[in-house]
Amino acid sequence: MLALSGVRGTLGARIEAGEDWGWWAAESPGAAFHAVTSGTAWLVLPGRAPLRLMPGDVVLLPSGTAHVLGSDLAAVARTSEQVFDRWEWAGTGAVRIGSGAVQTHILCAHYEHDPAVSTQIVTLLPELIHVRAQNGGDRLEDTVRLLGRELANPQLASAVVLDRLVDILLVQLLRVWLANRPDDGRASWLGVLDDPLVGAAVARLHDDPARPWTTAALADEIAVSRATLSRRFAAAVGETPGAYLTRWRMDLAARRLRDSDDSLDAIAQAVGYTSVYAFSRAFSRARAQPPGRFRLAARASVSPPSPQAAR
Repeated sequence: MLALSGVRGTLGARIEAGEDWGWWAAESPGAAFHAVTSGTAWLVLPGRAPLRLMPGDVVLLPSGTAHVLGSDLAAVARTSEQVFDRWEWAGTGAVRIGSGAVQTHILCAHYEHDPAVSTQIVTLLPELIHVRAQNGGDRLEDTVRLLGRELANPQLASAVVLDRLVDILLVQLLRVWLANRPDDGRASWLGVLDDPLVGAAVARLHDDPARPWTTAALADEIAVSRATLSRRFAAAVGETPGAYLTRWRMDLAARRLRDSDDSLDAIAQAVGYTSVYAFSRAFSRARAQPPGRFRLAARASVSPPSPQAAR
C-alpha cells in the first residue's frame, strides 16, 4: 500500500536552537515530521493544547497543519505567521535560531503522496501522532540516531541515504502507532491490519487484481463462507470486496496511464477488464473522466523537479 500510494519522504531543515526561540511552520500539502534528538521543545497546533517534546520524541502531522515550535510557552505564544524569531542558515541544511549555545536539535522531514492514487495512508491518520521516546522502541530510536550521525558527518550520497532513512522512519512510526491506536469506530482499509481474515482476502486481491473475482470466489480462496467474508470485510474496511477491488484496480490503472505508454487495451487487461469499453466506463465512473483524458491531464500536471529539490 505504501508503494502504490507513492509516499516519499524528504529531509527538511535541521533546527539547532539556543534559548528563547519560536519557529513558525506554515501549512504544507504533505505530512510534516519532527524528531527531537536533544533538548526539549514545545509544539502547538491551532485549537490544541501545547505539547512538550522531550529528547527522542517524534511527531507526525499527516495533514501538514500549520504549527509552532518554541523553547517555552511564552515563545510559542508570541510566534505566528506574522511574528517569528530571526534565524540563519548554519550550513549542511541546519537552521540556527535562538540565543546562546545550542541546546536543542530537531530533525524535520516532509512526506508527499501520489495524487493519482485514491487509496492512501496519510489521509486516514489523525491530525497529530506523537510517539514518546520510551514508547517508540529501539528501531525507531536507532533510525533517528542514524539520521543525526549522517547529518553531522555527510559523506558520499548522503542525500540519498537521508531520504531513505526518512522513508524507513515513517514505517517505524506507523508500526508503533498502529499497534497502540485507539478504536475511533470508523471503518477504513486500515481495518485490514486488525483482521487476519480480511487481510488474507485483500492480499489475494492485491496479488492478482486481473482475476475475475467474485465475493464467492474470494471466500473460497481463503476457506470461509461468503456471508462471513462479506460481514467482516464491510466491518473492517467500510465497503464490499467488489468495491474495494474496483478502487484498487482504478488506482493501478491511473498510475500506468500517467507513467507508461501502454495501450488502453493492455492496461484494461492488466486490471481485469476484457474490453477497453468496459474499462473506460469503470474508469470514467471512478475518476469523472475517460482514461485518455486522464492520461493527458495527469502528464501535464507533472512538473520537473526544481534544482533545489534535485539537490
